Amino acid sequence: MGSHSQTVELLREEIPVTQQPLFLSEDIKTGLVLVDLVNGFCTVGAGNLAPREPDKQISKMVDESVRLCKAFCEKKWPIFAFLDCHHPDIPEPPYPPHCLAGTDEAKLVPELLWLENEPNATLRRKECIDGFLGSVEKDGSNVFIDWVKNNQLKQVLVAGICTDICVLDFVCSVLSARNRLWLSPLENVIVYSQACATYDVPVHVAKTNKDVVSHPQELMNHIGLYIAWGRGAKIASEVLFE
Repeated sequence: MGSHSQTVELLREEIPVTQQPLFLSEDIKTGLVLVDLVNGFCTVGAGNLAPREPDKQISKMVDESVRLCKAFCEKKWPIFAFLDCHHPDIPEPPYPPHCLAGTDEAKLVPELLWLENEPNATLRRKECIDGFLGSVEKDGSNVFIDWVKNNQLKQVLVAGICTDICVLDFVCSVLSARNRLWLSPLENVIVYSQACATYDVPVHVAKTNKDVVSHPQELMNHIGLYIAWGRGAKIASEVLFE
Protein backbone atom coordinates (compact mmCIF):
# COMPACT_ATOMS: atom_id res chain seq x y z
CA MET A 1 0.00 0.00 0.00
CA GLY A 2 1.40 3.41 -0.99
CA SER A 3 1.90 6.24 1.45
CA HIS A 4 -1.08 8.16 0.04
CA SER A 5 -3.41 5.17 0.49
CA GLN A 6 -2.10 4.71 4.01
CA THR A 7 -2.81 8.36 4.77
CA VAL A 8 -6.39 8.07 3.50
CA GLU A 9 -6.99 4.89 5.51
CA LEU A 10 -5.52 6.50 8.63
CA LEU A 11 -7.78 9.50 8.13
CA ARG A 12 -10.84 7.27 7.84
CA GLU A 13 -9.86 5.61 11.11
CA GLU A 14 -9.13 8.86 12.94
CA ILE A 15 -12.16 10.82 11.68
CA PRO A 16 -14.70 8.22 10.57
CA VAL A 17 -17.92 9.25 8.84
CA THR A 18 -21.09 7.46 9.88
CA GLN A 19 -22.99 6.37 6.78
CA GLN A 20 -26.08 4.28 6.30
CA PRO A 21 -28.42 3.28 3.44
CA LEU A 22 -31.26 5.65 2.65
CA PHE A 23 -34.66 4.26 1.73
CA LEU A 24 -36.91 6.74 -0.05
CA SER A 25 -40.68 6.41 -0.20
CA GLU A 26 -43.80 8.53 -0.60
CA ASP A 27 -44.10 8.71 3.19
CA ILE A 28 -41.44 11.41 3.56
CA LYS A 29 -41.44 14.23 1.00
CA THR A 30 -37.91 14.40 -0.41
CA GLY A 31 -36.30 16.80 -2.86
CA LEU A 32 -33.12 16.16 -4.82
CA VAL A 33 -30.48 18.90 -5.00
CA LEU A 34 -27.77 18.71 -7.66
CA VAL A 35 -24.72 20.90 -7.19
CA ASP A 36 -22.83 21.97 -10.32
CA LEU A 37 -23.11 18.96 -12.59
CA VAL A 38 -21.83 21.14 -15.40
CA ASN A 39 -19.24 20.55 -18.09
CA GLY A 40 -16.83 23.00 -16.50
CA PHE A 41 -16.38 20.70 -13.49
CA CYS A 42 -17.23 17.26 -14.86
CA THR A 43 -16.40 16.90 -18.56
CA VAL A 44 -12.83 16.05 -19.52
CA GLY A 45 -11.00 19.00 -21.07
CA ALA A 46 -14.01 21.34 -20.84
CA GLY A 47 -12.25 24.19 -19.05
CA ASN A 48 -9.77 25.42 -16.47
CA LEU A 49 -11.42 23.51 -13.60
CA ALA A 50 -12.53 20.44 -15.57
CA PRO A 51 -10.74 17.09 -15.21
CA ARG A 52 -7.75 16.73 -17.52
CA GLU A 53 -8.36 13.01 -18.00
CA PRO A 54 -11.13 10.51 -17.23
CA ASP A 55 -11.81 10.47 -13.49
CA LYS A 56 -13.50 7.48 -11.84
CA GLN A 57 -14.83 9.40 -8.86
CA ILE A 58 -16.40 12.10 -11.02
CA SER A 59 -17.79 9.57 -13.49
CA LYS A 60 -19.42 7.61 -10.68
CA MET A 61 -20.88 10.81 -9.26
CA VAL A 62 -22.43 11.67 -12.63
CA ASP A 63 -23.80 8.14 -13.13
CA GLU A 64 -25.39 8.04 -9.68
CA SER A 65 -26.83 11.53 -10.13
CA VAL A 66 -28.40 10.50 -13.43
CA ARG A 67 -29.91 7.42 -11.75
CA LEU A 68 -31.40 9.57 -9.00
CA CYS A 69 -32.76 12.13 -11.48
CA LYS A 70 -34.49 9.46 -13.54
CA ALA A 71 -36.09 7.94 -10.45
CA PHE A 72 -37.22 11.32 -9.10
CA CYS A 73 -38.68 12.32 -12.47
CA GLU A 74 -40.54 9.02 -12.80
CA LYS A 75 -42.10 9.68 -9.40
CA LYS A 76 -42.59 13.38 -10.18
CA TRP A 77 -40.59 14.33 -7.10
CA PRO A 78 -38.94 17.79 -7.13
CA ILE A 79 -35.36 18.41 -8.29
CA PHE A 80 -33.33 21.58 -7.77
CA ALA A 81 -30.19 21.85 -9.92
CA PHE A 82 -27.49 24.47 -9.39
CA LEU A 83 -25.38 25.48 -12.37
CA ASP A 84 -22.19 27.42 -11.72
CA CYS A 85 -22.32 30.44 -14.04
CA HIS A 86 -20.08 33.52 -13.93
CA HIS A 87 -20.00 36.90 -15.62
CA PRO A 88 -16.67 37.19 -17.49
CA ASP A 89 -15.88 40.54 -15.85
CA ILE A 90 -16.43 39.32 -12.29
CA PRO A 91 -13.61 37.01 -11.15
CA GLU A 92 -13.93 34.44 -8.37
CA PRO A 93 -10.53 34.29 -6.66
CA PRO A 94 -8.61 32.12 -6.00
CA TYR A 95 -10.00 30.22 -8.99
CA PRO A 96 -9.17 30.93 -12.64
CA PRO A 97 -11.99 31.88 -15.05
CA HIS A 98 -14.51 29.06 -15.29
CA CYS A 99 -18.13 28.31 -16.22
CA LEU A 100 -18.56 31.66 -17.96
CA ALA A 101 -22.13 32.59 -18.89
CA GLY A 102 -23.07 31.54 -22.40
CA THR A 103 -20.36 28.88 -22.72
CA ASP A 104 -20.65 25.10 -22.77
CA GLU A 105 -18.82 25.03 -19.43
CA ALA A 106 -21.89 26.47 -17.72
CA LYS A 107 -24.26 23.87 -19.20
CA LEU A 108 -25.39 20.64 -17.59
CA VAL A 109 -23.36 17.58 -18.53
CA PRO A 110 -24.70 15.84 -21.67
CA GLU A 111 -26.18 13.02 -19.57
CA LEU A 112 -28.44 15.52 -17.77
CA LEU A 113 -29.32 18.10 -20.42
CA TRP A 114 -32.80 16.57 -20.59
CA LEU A 115 -33.50 18.07 -17.14
CA GLU A 116 -34.00 21.43 -18.86
CA ASN A 117 -37.35 20.14 -20.16
CA GLU A 118 -38.53 18.37 -17.02
CA PRO A 119 -41.48 20.11 -15.29
CA ASN A 120 -40.43 18.90 -11.83
CA ALA A 121 -36.86 20.28 -12.20
CA THR A 122 -35.86 23.80 -11.13
CA LEU A 123 -32.58 25.05 -12.61
CA ARG A 124 -30.71 27.83 -10.85
CA ARG A 125 -27.61 29.50 -12.23
CA LYS A 126 -25.35 30.67 -9.41
CA GLU A 127 -22.42 33.05 -9.51
CA CYS A 128 -20.84 32.03 -6.22
CA ILE A 129 -19.61 28.91 -4.43
CA ASP A 130 -22.52 28.63 -1.99
CA GLY A 131 -25.77 27.83 -3.80
CA PHE A 132 -27.87 28.92 -0.83
CA LEU A 133 -26.43 32.43 -1.10
CA GLY A 134 -26.64 32.15 -4.87
CA SER A 135 -30.38 31.66 -4.52
CA VAL A 136 -30.94 35.12 -3.07
CA GLU A 137 -32.81 37.47 -5.40
CA LYS A 138 -32.43 41.26 -5.57
CA ASP A 139 -35.57 41.70 -3.47
CA GLY A 140 -34.09 39.55 -0.70
CA SER A 141 -36.20 36.47 -1.38
CA ASN A 142 -34.53 33.09 -1.76
CA VAL A 143 -35.64 30.72 -4.52
CA PHE A 144 -34.28 27.67 -2.70
CA ILE A 145 -36.25 28.49 0.46
CA ASP A 146 -39.33 29.02 -1.70
CA TRP A 147 -38.75 25.65 -3.42
CA VAL A 148 -38.54 23.83 -0.07
CA LYS A 149 -41.66 25.52 1.27
CA ASN A 150 -43.72 25.22 -1.93
CA ASN A 151 -43.02 21.49 -2.08
CA GLN A 152 -43.40 21.05 1.70
CA LEU A 153 -40.17 19.04 1.82
CA LYS A 154 -39.20 17.12 4.93
CA GLN A 155 -35.74 16.31 3.62
CA VAL A 156 -33.34 17.10 0.80
CA LEU A 157 -30.86 14.70 -0.77
CA VAL A 158 -27.69 16.42 -2.01
CA ALA A 159 -25.35 15.24 -4.77
CA GLY A 160 -22.68 16.96 -6.82
CA ILE A 161 -19.22 18.48 -7.02
CA CYS A 162 -17.03 19.50 -5.25
CA THR A 163 -17.72 17.63 -2.01
CA ASP A 164 -15.43 19.87 0.04
CA ILE A 165 -16.27 23.17 -1.68
CA CYS A 166 -19.62 23.94 -3.33
CA VAL A 167 -21.45 20.92 -1.88
CA LEU A 168 -20.10 21.55 1.63
CA ASP A 169 -20.77 25.30 1.63
CA PHE A 170 -24.34 24.76 0.46
CA VAL A 171 -25.00 22.01 3.01
CA CYS A 172 -23.63 24.07 5.91
CA SER A 173 -25.75 27.08 4.96
CA VAL A 174 -28.90 24.99 4.60
CA LEU A 175 -28.30 23.37 7.99
CA SER A 176 -27.91 26.79 9.61
CA ALA A 177 -31.05 28.05 7.88
CA ARG A 178 -32.95 24.94 8.99
CA ASN A 179 -31.83 25.46 12.57
CA ARG A 180 -33.12 29.04 12.41
CA LEU A 181 -36.46 27.65 11.14
CA TRP A 182 -36.22 29.48 7.81
CA LEU A 183 -36.82 26.22 5.96
CA SER A 184 -39.81 24.75 7.77
CA PRO A 185 -40.90 21.94 7.35
CA LEU A 186 -37.38 20.74 6.38
CA GLU A 187 -35.87 18.33 8.90
CA ASN A 188 -33.06 16.37 7.27
CA VAL A 189 -30.20 17.32 4.96
CA ILE A 190 -28.70 14.16 3.48
CA VAL A 191 -25.48 13.97 1.47
CA TYR A 192 -25.16 10.94 -0.80
CA SER A 193 -21.48 9.99 -0.64
CA GLN A 194 -21.52 7.90 -3.84
CA ALA A 195 -22.96 10.84 -5.79
CA CYS A 196 -20.38 13.36 -4.62
CA ALA A 197 -16.92 14.00 -5.99
CA THR A 198 -14.09 16.48 -5.91
CA TYR A 199 -11.08 17.26 -8.10
CA ASP A 200 -7.59 15.80 -7.88
CA VAL A 201 -4.25 17.62 -7.69
CA PRO A 202 -1.73 15.13 -6.26
CA VAL A 203 1.03 16.45 -4.01
CA HIS A 204 3.76 15.56 -6.51
CA VAL A 205 2.03 17.65 -9.18
CA ALA A 206 1.74 20.67 -6.87
CA LYS A 207 5.43 20.41 -5.99
CA THR A 208 6.38 20.81 -9.65
CA ASN A 209 3.91 23.61 -10.39
CA LYS A 210 3.98 26.67 -8.17
CA ASP A 211 0.66 27.88 -9.61
CA VAL A 212 -1.39 25.02 -8.13
CA VAL A 213 -2.12 23.83 -4.61
CA SER A 214 -2.21 20.16 -3.73
CA HIS A 215 -5.68 18.70 -3.41
CA PRO A 216 -5.59 14.89 -3.10
CA GLN A 217 -9.00 13.70 -4.22
CA GLU A 218 -9.81 10.80 -1.89
CA LEU A 219 -8.54 12.61 1.16
CA MET A 220 -10.38 15.87 0.47
CA ASN A 221 -13.57 14.04 -0.49
CA HIS A 222 -13.54 12.29 2.88
CA ILE A 223 -12.84 15.54 4.73
CA GLY A 224 -15.76 17.21 2.94
CA LEU A 225 -18.12 14.43 4.00
CA TYR A 226 -16.75 14.49 7.56
CA ILE A 227 -17.30 18.22 7.98
CA ALA A 228 -20.83 18.00 6.52
CA TRP A 229 -21.61 15.14 8.92
CA GLY A 230 -20.12 17.10 11.82
CA ARG A 231 -22.39 20.06 11.00
CA GLY A 232 -25.45 17.84 11.26
CA ALA A 233 -25.98 16.38 7.80
CA LYS A 234 -26.79 12.72 7.40
CA ILE A 235 -24.53 10.77 5.04
CA ALA A 236 -26.10 8.11 2.82
CA SER A 237 -23.95 5.19 1.72
CA GLU A 238 -26.53 4.18 -0.89
CA VAL A 239 -29.97 5.35 -1.99
CA LEU A 240 -32.77 2.86 -2.54
CA PHE A 241 -36.36 3.44 -3.60
CA GLU A 242 -39.14 1.54 -1.87
